[in-house]
Parts: sequence; structure tokens; C-alpha cells
Amino acid sequence: MLDKFTIEECKKNPEVLELKIKNLEHAIKQSELIITESNMEKDSLTFLRRKIANSIQDLETLYLIKQNIY
Repeated sequence: MLDKFTIEECKKNPEVLELKIKNLEHAIKQSELIITESNMEKDSLTFLRRKIANSIQDLETLYLIKQNIY
């Protein structure tokens, strides 16, 4: 989850916001690739899927900030 400081910085600085969005998008894509190509144990895959879900929620929050809805 995004901490309060990060959210405030993203609201103040569009460059920080864009960088955070790009980083999360990249991390989500890479994690999804790992899952599709992986022979990991079930517990490890579940952990990774939870992390992806959290990152998607963070990304949605950042999109809302970008649209000035947040």
C-alpha cells in the first residue's frame, strides 16, 4: 500500500506521480509474466498474486490522483 507521504508527494509533484505510475505498471507486467512462465510452488504464486493485487490498487489510487478525483 502507498504510504501517506508518497500520496502527498504524488499530489504535489506530477513528475513523481508519473514515475510511480510507470514503475508500478512495469512491476505488475513483470510479475504477471513470472506467474505465466513459472513452475513455482502454489504458496509462492499465491503470495505473488496478492502482491500484484495490492499494486493494482495502488495504481488505481495514483490514476485517481492524476485525474484530480482523489
